[in-house]
Amino acid sequence: MTTLPRQRGLTEQAADAAIDTACRLLRLPSIRNEFNEIADRAVKDQMTYPGFLAELLMTECDDRARRRSERRIKAAGFPREKSLRAFDFDANPNIDAATIHTLASCEWIKKSQPLCLIGDSGTGKSHMLIALGTEAAMKGYRVRYTLATKLVNELVEAADEKQLNKTIARYGRVDLLCIDELGYMELDRHGAELLFQVLTEREERNSVAIASNESFGGWTKTFTDPRLCAAIVDRLTFNGTIIETGTDSYRLASTRARVEEPAAS
Repeated sequence: MTTLPRQRGLTEQAADAAIDTACRLLRLPSIRNEFNEIADRAVKDQMTYPGFLAELLMTECDDRARRRSERRIKAAGFPREKSLRAFDFDANPNIDAATIHTLASCEWIKKSQPLCLIGDSGTGKSHMLIALGTEAAMKGYRVRYTLATKLVNELVEAADEKQLNKTIARYGRVDLLCIDELGYMELDRHGAELLFQVLTEREERNSVAIASNESFGGWTKTFTDPRLCAAIVDRLTFNGTIIETGTDSYRLASTRARVEEPAAS
C-alpha cells in the first residue's frame, strides 16, 4: 500500500509533488492538471479555504461530467457530428425551432415516447435525429444510432446464430434508439418481423426516434405485409411526436446557390 509522507512545513516544491502524487492515487486528473492555475486565482481573488476547495472539487466534477457525456456520445455510434446550434431553421420553415428545443429537453424520452421525422432527402431529418440524440446523451441518457437496414441485417445474423434474444435485449436496454433511413429499402417479411420485435420490446418502456423519406402511407413499400406495416406505424406513433420536414432539399438549394453565385457576380 502506498502512503504519502505527512508533515508540517512542506516546501512549495514538496507540496506540489505531494499534491501531484495524491491526485494520481485518488484519480483526480482535473485537479492535478489545473491546481496551480486555480491556486493562483484563489490568491488573487482572496478566496476562503472552503471556497478554494469548492473550486477544485467542482472543476473535477465538471470534467468528469464532460467525459461521461463524450463516452455516451461515442457509444451511440453517430456517423457524424451534428448539433441543434448548427441547424439553419430559417432554411426550412417546416421545422419549428420551438418544437425542436422542447424536444431537446428530453422530457419525451423520460416518458418513453416515440419521435418520427418524415420528409424528403436533404430536408434535415438525419441532422435532427443525430442532434437530438446527442442532446439526450449529454443529459445522461443511453443512446444508440443505427441505419434501418443495418439493424435488420444484424437481427437476421443474430437469428441465424441463435443470438436473437440477446441482441433484441441489447437494443431494448438503451433509453433512446435512433433508426435512420427507414423506408429507403424494401424489407422482406422476416426482416420486418425482426424489426417489429425490437419495437415491441421497447414499446412504452424506452423511446424510439426514426427518420424516414416516406410518408406513413408509403411504408407498405418497405413493409409489404399491410397488417405488419400498420402495427409498426402504430408503435412508432402512439403518444409520439411527428415532424414533417417537407420536400425542399436544403442541400440541393445550397448547391444551386453556390453554382449560381459566380454567375450573378
